[in-house]
Amino acid sequence: MNFFESIRVSLRALRANKLRSALTMLGIIIGVAAVIAMVGIGNGATASITSQIQGMGSNLLTVTAGQSNSRGVNGGAGSSASLTMTDVDKIRVGAAIKAVAPVTSTSAQVVLASGNTSASINATTADYEIIRNVTMARGRFITEGDVNKSARVAVLGPTVVENLMGDANADIIGKNIKINNVPFQVIGVTTATGSTGFQSSDDLITAPISTIQARLIGQKTVRTILVSATSEDLMQTAQDEITAALRQTHKIPEGKDNDFRVQNQADMLETMQSVTQTMTMLLGGIAGISLLVGGIGIMNIMLVSVTERTREIGIRKAIGAKGTDILLQFLIEAVVLSILGGGIGIALGYGGSSLAGKALALDTSISVSSVFMAFGFSAAIGIIFGVFPARKAAAMDPIDALRYE
Repeated sequence: MNFFESIRVSLRALRANKLRSALTMLGIIIGVAAVIAMVGIGNGATASITSQIQGMGSNLLTVTAGQSNSRGVNGGAGSSASLTMTDVDKIRVGAAIKAVAPVTSTSAQVVLASGNTSASINATTADYEIIRNVTMARGRFITEGDVNKSARVAVLGPTVVENLMGDANADIIGKNIKINNVPFQVIGVTTATGSTGFQSSDDLITAPISTIQARLIGQKTVRTILVSATSEDLMQTAQDEITAALRQTHKIPEGKDNDFRVQNQADMLETMQSVTQTMTMLLGGIAGISLLVGGIGIMNIMLVSVTERTREIGIRKAIGAKGTDILLQFLIEAVVLSILGGGIGIALGYGGSSLAGKALALDTSISVSSVFMAFGFSAAIGIIFGVFPARKAAAMDPIDALRYE
């Protein structure tokens, strides 16, 4: 029997048991679909995080306070009150530094007439606009003059405007809002950008750091300092300048650890991409287990099929079929089940990835390599788990097979 005749006989045998064939393929379908969907979601999450970190600003370095230690208990990163406005002024003089913006955040109740909402408050300086690439829909951003005078002015994100007035495009410039009962005049509204970094810039109020420290927070320390290097090539130089300046300001002796942390945007990006890729591989591996289960299901059904068709195998051998013909027939059946299941699984994986992307607001993407990997793996499962039943069928003695009841 030639190869194509073996394929024809195998397909006829599968069509004779359509329901059983479909149920056998189910494990492969679910496994391949899960792998494709998980890889697509993982790729979407990686792309989203990359975009968010890059959207935080160009050539960005982030300086955070160190950990506090109380009675042997370490606080989280940034818990130490080690950064001040003096540090900001010291960092600013670096040759590789383009802009410096201290940032202290809090949340507060915001009221305008009958409208009220809870919003995040960003206390910063004028350089924040440069570092974070802030664009204004209308009005202006805070200036150094506002910071120096501790002016009670605020720049609102469009979501805050919508929450207060019911319409993001409402005319709010010049109106007075109350932030924790402290009046502020609205001087600008930022352009809608969606989620940037780990915070929605649309649901944010920006105000002079001097005003927020004096009126709302009551402390002079700074939690984070954002720094923009003059160019990407000088980011390491800028990082070295920041470290040297802060060690000098904080009077840290040689050999002692820093009480602050300088984080490079490239390092943040590499770390987050590594985390998401690891999670993608983990999820893909978990989904791949179902492929293994599907392969075991194929082997189980093929063994049942060999038992059911014992007399058929005996008759075929009695009229001249070789052991290799029998082996090839059953092996082809197993591979066809795997490949068909893999093809359906790929289609379902694409659909599932797209739906999950819409639900999670991710731009999911499926690489060609992951498709070939899943498809090749499903074909390999058919071969690996089909060999044992096929060899069992090929090894049958025709006389014993004909006697089988």
